[in-house]
Amino acid sequence: MRRKPLSTLLFAVAIFLVFAFQLSRKAFFYGGDLPFPSPSALLTSHSANSVAHYALHEAAFPENLAHWSRHVSSILDPIPTVSSLLLPDWEVLLISSIDAPLSSPDSLRGLLCVFQNNDTSPAKFSGSLEFNSPAMFKCLMPESVRRLRPYFQPLLTNSPEKVFSSPMPELIRWTFFAYEALETEDDVVLFVKGVNHRQGSNRPPTGLKCVFGDGDKAVRTAVTSSVQEVFRCRHPNLTVQEDHHQKFKITLEILDGKGRSVLVPSVAYYSPRRRITGGETEAKSTICACTMVYNVGKFLKEWVMYYSKIGVEKFILYDNGSDDEISAVVKELNKEGYNIEIVFWIWPKTQEAGFSHSVEYSKRSCKWMLFMDVDEFIFSPSWLNSLNPSKEMLKSLLPAEKSRVGMVTIMCNDYGPSDRISNPAEGVTQGYNCRRRIEERHKSIVLLEAVDESLLNVIHHFQLRTEFRSRQMRTEEAVVNHYKYQAWPEFRLKFRRRVSAYVLDWTNSGNPTSKDRAPGLGNSAVEPPEWPRKFCEVRDDRLRLLTQRWFGLQTAEGYRMTWQ
Repeated sequence: MRRKPLSTLLFAVAIFLVFAFQLSRKAFFYGGDLPFPSPSALLTSHSANSVAHYALHEAAFPENLAHWSRHVSSILDPIPTVSSLLLPDWEVLLISSIDAPLSSPDSLRGLLCVFQNNDTSPAKFSGSLEFNSPAMFKCLMPESVRRLRPYFQPLLTNSPEKVFSSPMPELIRWTFFAYEALETEDDVVLFVKGVNHRQGSNRPPTGLKCVFGDGDKAVRTAVTSSVQEVFRCRHPNLTVQEDHHQKFKITLEILDGKGRSVLVPSVAYYSPRRRITGGETEAKSTICACTMVYNVGKFLKEWVMYYSKIGVEKFILYDNGSDDEISAVVKELNKEGYNIEIVFWIWPKTQEAGFSHSVEYSKRSCKWMLFMDVDEFIFSPSWLNSLNPSKEMLKSLLPAEKSRVGMVTIMCNDYGPSDRISNPAEGVTQGYNCRRRIEERHKSIVLLEAVDESLLNVIHHFQLRTEFRSRQMRTEEAVVNHYKYQAWPEFRLKFRRRVSAYVLDWTNSGNPTSKDRAPGLGNSAVEPPEWPRKFCEVRDDRLRLLTQRWFGLQTAEGYRMTWQ
């Protein structure tokens, strides 16, 4: 009988441990956002006048790599890693300190990520950031590591014999970090995820500081604007050396007014000389086009060739981590005389922020910006009798100089699969000709100087300065053909990711009536019955016939479009 209390206690402890383990697994299962303490929770967990420094751990130059491995065989093995980030779908992004353009391609192949339990996965070169071109790599976190916590930065190596050893910094979570900085003549624009959580609910600038540099030598400046993931702050008073590549880490400090604060983890850098030197200013284009892309290489030629013929002079592509042939396609098009620039924008669910970045980034080279996806094509019914396209066509849709119209919005017609079961080789304008009856959504052409200083936008349209207004065009004047619901093999790829911070992924069951969802599709990438015939209410061949006239060619292989 005396053993009963003890056995009862042991049973209760066992139950508690099982419960705690299951709760822990649920908390850390990465089906969506990884858990991370809210800024308010971090603030309350530290005493007054203390700073919780969760910002980027500087690493790792070759002479300090001895503790990384028992078998350091060369100066680039292991590869020095400045920081690492845990992305959705268990991807790990590692930002190295090696210069991608100066590295031979062979040295970037056959690399491995060695994780904290010495499990490994292949590392793939992913691109390079704009400043100083640090090479970036991605690897998949093995199943065996996902059960551990905390998650530590893996070792990046070209030798399978490397062994992980402590100490290593924890992985930064993609839901709470500073990821990009852009210097203007007047201020600094800092992009931070996880501080302003909901659209329309923003922390006041008075409770924030921009922090330049590390430790006691860090310089803080006032934040003047806090909207979505965009924060503007004043330039710091820093000693600028002659070195053109001088840079300072930059992050955001969150204050609670009681002497407590938290520094947001950061992979962003500030360069005073980027603002001072500025580079040569190219001739300003009247109309540019900006879009965010992911694996759209096979669609790009049609989009670029069409828009360049009707008036777009420059294309700026924000690449959200493509691993298809898009770079080769852009290189080929540029050789043919098109003006296309790729901005490496790997950060997840940051489309609004990317478009905000494009406004400041493009002001020197573009007057008007067309914000369209690569499956969206503007046309005007007034063009239907034109034998050839003209570079004045888009300009004809713009307002008069003195009208104070800062944004033109154009309604969209959403096209369905049009009985297609595979991607049309002749292009989307030729392959899809059946659409829904009701126009939904709109896209925009924006005067960059008219955009509000906050850079607030909802995907394809912006808040304007008070002295400007917007104008919505009638469908008789212009319309956007949006080839939204394509053949199933193409459409299902949209489940790979949703790039908007404020749009739920289709795999999420929340808000089932949202216009961002495909009607009747549900939450899984399973082809619905009769998909090829869905969303077909009106046969509309206007743009199909027009582009045939403008871009069709009779060749020895038969009738082909210019972009084929």
